[in-house]
Amino acid sequence: MRAWLTDKVNGGLVRVFLIVVGLFWLVPTVGLLVSSLRSPEDMNASGWWKVFSEPSQLTVDSYRKLLENGDITDSLLNTVLITVPATVLVVVIGSLAGYAFAWMEFPGRDWWFLAVVGLLVVPVQVALIPIAELFGRLGLFGSTLGVILFHVGFGLPFAVFLLRNFFAEIPRELLEAARLDGAGELRLFFRVVMPLGGPAIASLGIFQFLWVWNDMLVALVFTDADSQPITVALQTQVRQFGNNIDVLAPGAFISMVIPLAVFFAFQRQFVSGVMAGAVK
Repeated sequence: MRAWLTDKVNGGLVRVFLIVVGLFWLVPTVGLLVSSLRSPEDMNASGWWKVFSEPSQLTVDSYRKLLENGDITDSLLNTVLITVPATVLVVVIGSLAGYAFAWMEFPGRDWWFLAVVGLLVVPVQVALIPIAELFGRLGLFGSTLGVILFHVGFGLPFAVFLLRNFFAEIPRELLEAARLDGAGELRLFFRVVMPLGGPAIASLGIFQFLWVWNDMLVALVFTDADSQPITVALQTQVRQFGNNIDVLAPGAFISMVIPLAVFFAFQRQFVSGVMAGAVK
């Protein structure tokens, strides 16, 4: 009985502690949301928590001004045009390559896989200048396509490494049975491997989406005024209009809430993918 009570108390304390930590973790997000719903005058006069005693301060005028700001709305569209193709291409190419490295026999397979793994240690910063010069010669510098190709190139090594290790855990007997039924490699990949690899593929997609959406360094180097994403557009607003908080606050919140929505939408698949292989 004492052990049962001890377990219950300890479990309750741990749960309360985690809830408190989670609430503290959400404070900046709540503060940003409340700030985006206040006028610049109210934000200059008091902190965002003042709204709880004066709810009349809440207004959507900042979001109205945000929608009227062409630079922000265009950059948000550019972010989608960069993030979605970069994520889809990494997931598709990484899945095909991961299956090939896991279950297809070809000369130098292990050496090629070691080379791909070796690319994981190459820092992004090292490649910025050489690839910028290459894109300049190819006419891709300052374009959305150039940013997409850069993210795809640096996202593929991790994608291949992750999915190859996951696909290698699929029982060989299952694949051999499908081959005996007449399934070719493509049919085997799409009908057997892809459904089984759903959690890992979802995890990879979330990682890649968050990485590209929140990126600023690559976008700052490779984009121009017409192709810049939301991160660069907000940074430009800070530099040019230091007191333009009525645009910065809602823009920053929208930039943050979209990847959060993607994460929570695929949370179950993400957890399954992270835990895959942990328990035999």
